[in-house]
Amino acid sequence: MSGLGEVVGNVGAGAEDARLSEQMHRTLLRFNHSRLAPGFPTEGWRAGVQAETQLRLLEGEYVEAERQRMAAWAAEAPEDADGFIAWFEDLKETGPGQQDPLFPWLATQASLEQMRWFLTQEVAGEAGFDDLVALTQLQLPTQAKLELARNYWDEMGRGREDAMHGPMLAEMAAKLGLKPTDEDTVWEAHALANLLCAFAFNRRYTYHAVGALGIVEETAPGRTACVNEGLKRLGFDMRVRRYYAVHSTLDVKHSETWNREVLRPLVAANPACARPLAEGALLRLSAGAKCFERYRRELGLELKSLS
Repeated sequence: MSGLGEVVGNVGAGAEDARLSEQMHRTLLRFNHSRLAPGFPTEGWRAGVQAETQLRLLEGEYVEAERQRMAAWAAEAPEDADGFIAWFEDLKETGPGQQDPLFPWLATQASLEQMRWFLTQEVAGEAGFDDLVALTQLQLPTQAKLELARNYWDEMGRGREDAMHGPMLAEMAAKLGLKPTDEDTVWEAHALANLLCAFAFNRRYTYHAVGALGIVEETAPGRTACVNEGLKRLGFDMRVRRYYAVHSTLDVKHSETWNREVLRPLVAANPACARPLAEGALLRLSAGAKCFERYRRELGLELKSLS
């Protein structure tokens, strides 16, 4: 907790100051690990609540600074259902981080060592899509709630342990010998996970969470297909590639139903939902774009060599 006051006071400058950004996101990472983990009552619960209040303020300052950065773009989102869906679907082509050259490179050129480094970052930065969906669906309207339930059931392997998506990713990491640690993961990967946790844990960001999770479903298939192709090129069978192979196809269906059953009815019933839904999507894409840029830098890639 040392230095927390400095981080809180400078959170708005975090994007410009890598040291403060890293300090903040490693602090929030530890916070999210602790509040997601099942626990027991303790005599020191009052001190825990006081500490949590400070961390929630830090989290809120971070999210609000990011929202301000995306405010003008998010304001362009139409407030009618048809217009909003068209705008949202266009983000797959025009949103931050889309068509990033990292992924074609992973598919066609990355070495085994480079692929393992990339996947280590991905595994370490995973926030748990199933838990995020479970937290987000609380008290949503029936139609949206049912679609999130169907999505969650798919994440849970439709009741089969061997088909659950989380363990599927863990199995891939084990077969590749990946041993991710918080310290060896770039802070941008933690920032992405922290953003999604902030949205899901705080009900004032419910529609941000819905937009962020929806844009994950919309944009994931192209990226996961590239990773799957890269692993296949490097000689790995389906037992290793299964997580990425599944998401390269299943998320296409998830995106279609999310847009139809969640986004469209929410905006149709209350046009005021459009702005936070748009902000959530743009902030999630922006966080992903920062990851891709950092990954390329760490892997020694030059844009000109990928064009």
